[in-house]
Amino acid sequence: MQEFLTQEEQKWTADSFEKLSQKLEAECGRLKNKIPYIAEDGHYQIDWAEKDIAWWTNGFWGGILWQMYHATGKACYRNSAVHLEEQLDRALQDFTALNHDVGFMWMHTAVADYRLTGNHQSLVRGEHAASLLLGRFNPLGNYICAWNENRPGWMIIDCLMNLSLLYWAGEREKDPRFAAAACRHADTALEKLMRPDGSCSHIAILDPQTGELLKTPGGQGYAAGSSWSRGQAWAVYGFAISYVHTEEIRYLDAAKRAAHYFLTNAAATEYLPLCDFRAPEKPIYYDATAGACAACGLLEIAKHVSETEKRLYQTGALRLLRALDERCCDWNPAHDGIVGNGKVDYHGGTEQQSLIYGDYFYLEGILRLLQKDFFIW
Repeated sequence: MQEFLTQEEQKWTADSFEKLSQKLEAECGRLKNKIPYIAEDGHYQIDWAEKDIAWWTNGFWGGILWQMYHATGKACYRNSAVHLEEQLDRALQDFTALNHDVGFMWMHTAVADYRLTGNHQSLVRGEHAASLLLGRFNPLGNYICAWNENRPGWMIIDCLMNLSLLYWAGEREKDPRFAAAACRHADTALEKLMRPDGSCSHIAILDPQTGELLKTPGGQGYAAGSSWSRGQAWAVYGFAISYVHTEEIRYLDAAKRAAHYFLTNAAATEYLPLCDFRAPEKPIYYDATAGACAACGLLEIAKHVSETEKRLYQTGALRLLRALDERCCDWNPAHDGIVGNGKVDYHGGTEQQSLIYGDYFYLEGILRLLQKDFFIW
């Protein structure tokens, strides 16, 4: 991946990793056994292992730790990652609070552990989580049911990222049920959530008996018909992940279409994406996490297109990552959180925050540029 970078860009990437290393090693020592989510006033004040062990973001710190262990070999990262993984056993035991996001939780912890160390108990955890996700598949409508609380007809664009858990389990067990469910969900997302121009809805509400589309509410974006930027990023990367595991060209085409739409809109704000690309001009809310995630998806797409196409996706990813460094990142090792200007959802207050998944995707993007990552999806 480095061959496309100029000498100055290579230096920036190496410097970025050095800053990440200093910051993350300091955080690792400070956090000890805590599971972080949102940095408040420069500190992770809430331990999500205690607040809600089944919360959907609880795997991202584990993903950071395993990526750093793979890149550096430092035992501190592995030791913290193993403890976090063991804490998540409580969520598996009381599985009623879990939902479609088990991929985010266990791909970055147990499956990453198994891939890097061969730990058998991690294999068991990953397969357990995959079976729970498969159990959410509705064969009447060909989708994976989102959330809980008696919403059997709901599906969301986010779930494209969780399909990696099904693909992994199917490949591992040579069981076609897992990939079949993943592909059917991806196809339904392509039909019901993605629009012809490459934009997408966050939520589709379907008739759970027939799969008929009933409604596409705004969800975490501005409104129905708008364009929530992190949902767009999920589409860029999520469809690319389905292509990696299936080699079905329709998924690569969908990822490219979502990518073109994302880059066109991000360019209008100098590559720091708005929270919703179709929101009113005021107030202005950004979501840096969308840029970090989309950058990783763009770099994945670049691996699967012709030489004449690669530059578009590689350059777009680099511009997104550099915009985050220049406009959003806190590199003080005494502070928690790296990438600021995150937004959980458009209507969720006015505060711009540092969110753990923004840090994960930023790290993954830099490691991809340095060819020091491992494919966690």
